[in-house]
Amino acid sequence: MTALHIFLAIGPWQIAIIVMVVLLLFGGKKIPELMRGLGSGIKEFKDASKEDEKIEENNEK
Repeated sequence: MTALHIFLAIGPWQIAIIVMVVLLLFGGKKIPELMRGLGSGIKEFKDASKEDEKIEENNEK
């Protein structure tokens, strides 16, 4: 089995267990801060990739 098949084989029980472990490790108050940080990181990555695309388009012209 490839890594993609293993990743896609995650069912609802596995997700519930992962959520419980995260709650136990970080607590309910820390999770929103972690998600905010993750969201801002994803936003920065998207902005940087869009900026790179614009630079490449300008270089091609």
